Formats: sequence, C-alpha cells, structure tokens
Amino acid sequence: MTTPPAIRIENLVKRYAAPKGGEGKLALKGVSLDVPQGGIFGLLGPNGAGKSTLINILAGLVTKTAGSAEIWGFDIDRQTRNAKRSIGIVPQEIVFDPFFTPFEVLENQAGFYGIAKHLRRSEQLLRAVHLADKRNAYSRTLSGGMKRRLLIAKAMVHAPPIIVLDEPTAGVDVELRKQLWDLVTALNNDGVTIVLTTHYLEEAEELCDEIAIINHGEVIAHKPTRELVGMTREKIVRVSVDRDLAGPIMEEGFVKAEVVDHRGLEVTYNRDRMSAGQVLAVVQSHGYTIEDVTTREPDLEDVFVQLTSAG
Repeated sequence: MTTPPAIRIENLVKRYAAPKGGEGKLALKGVSLDVPQGGIFGLLGPNGAGKSTLINILAGLVTKTAGSAEIWGFDIDRQTRNAKRSIGIVPQEIVFDPFFTPFEVLENQAGFYGIAKHLRRSEQLLRAVHLADKRNAYSRTLSGGMKRRLLIAKAMVHAPPIIVLDEPTAGVDVELRKQLWDLVTALNNDGVTIVLTTHYLEEAEELCDEIAIINHGEVIAHKPTRELVGMTREKIVRVSVDRDLAGPIMEEGFVKAEVVDHRGLEVTYNRDRMSAGQVLAVVQSHGYTIEDVTTREPDLEDVFVQLTSAG
C-alpha cells in the first residue's frame, strides 16, 4: 500500500481582505502539493511568494479562503485539535518569555498541550538540543544559537511527527548553521518529517529529498531535488585567456557572457544548442589564446533563478 503523505494540500486559496473594502491580495492561488512522510521537504520561493501564508494556515494562525489541507491525515477544519498536535512550528522570530528559564519554557508549552507532568519530556529535549547546562538560566541570557535550539525543543514538546522550520538559519553564523543542520538531520533520522523554508539554496540542495518552489502564490515546480536540479539545460564554462579582454563575447547560443576579471570570461550556454568545445572555439575565433578552462554544472540556485525569473 502507498504510504499517505505527511501533509496533503489541495487547491488552497488565501485572499486577504482589503483595508477599505474592494478586492484584497490573493496570496495563494490554488496551491496543491503532498509532503511525503519521513523525509526533509524544502519549500522555497522569493520573499512574498506565499510560503509564510501557507505555513501559518497549517499552524492554525491564518484562516484559508478555500481548498483543503490535511496534517498526518487530519483535516485542519474538521479535526483541528489532532491536526495541531501532529505538527510543530519553529518560526523565524524568537518567541518566548525572556524571563522564563529554558526548562520553564518547555514546561509551559507542554501545559498548553495538556500533557500531564509525568509524561513531559523537558529534560530529555534540553539534552537533545544541547541546552541541559542552561536549564535554569534566564532565556534572555542565551545566545542567538541557543535561542534557536530552544525554539526547536519548544516545537517538539508534544512529540509531533512533523516539524516545520521557517528560515531557521536566517542571520546566524556558519558554525551555528552547521549545528542546527546537524540537529535537524538527527531529528529526521529519528523519523520526524521535516518541512524547511530557507534562502540558503545550497543548504536546501544538500539537505532536502524533495523540493517545491512557490512563486506569486503558485507552485511552479515540485520534484525530487536531483530531478529539479537537472531541469535546467544551461551550463557554465569559465576561461582564462592570454591578454586583457576588450569586453564580453556574446554569440548566438550563449545565454549570458560576462567578464569576471581582466582575463577571465564566464559563459552560460544552452547545452542543447552547443557544446563546451564550441564555446571555446568561439572565444578563440576572437583572437584569444585559452590558458585555462573550468566548467560548472548548474545547481539549485541556477534553477531557482531561472524558474522564478520566468514567473
């Protein structure tokens, strides 16, 4: 039997009311997608694309206009309580009382979910996010990275099978980003389904099994990560020549050409229309001798820019 999706969204529409009547902003235009169980799912898109609206509908913070959504098989309208207990949301913003300790933050959150004291996992969660030594410190004294980890623990108090991470590494340093991704990977290895939004596309490419790209309130791509990266037919070749370039060389078949330093030219070309050898021949036909060549396959960022620009 086919495993049901962790999240199922069908024709989800959200139109915000206009401030003074009239037609409000259409934030989601009939979004449909399934999030498989057990993986790391990337939800990507430019600012204002509709990602936060979609997440807030799943979290119960925004009321949808039309369509349906199920979380772990529970309809968000008809089985609201079970749907909410099946998902944990880690928001971009740091949201907890700064005068509570990390232990108190988790205990209070467990109380909101009606979890009996003897069933709470506050100590275990603090150990899992490496905050056991900060158990009794005021939350306001924690570093930015510790606060991020505490938010993840807070989202896990009711043991949801799905965790949504909304820009978890925004504005944090490289070392902290690695710590957070190690924690996310460990959660996923324990069977938790992860939904991730991020602007760090290289991280999404490395971590996510499957990715959906949303733009202007519509899903414009939804594929396994490898398939998505393979969608673009463009390739990049960089050449170093024997003398200063007079300017970029632009020929038919080149998608883009730019001078990257005095003697370096980077050419993006469509591999269905020409080969790397033909690109080099074009450069040589302009009187340059090629001293070095490197090529680069397209990555998720190239695909993202290409798809969202077209949109």
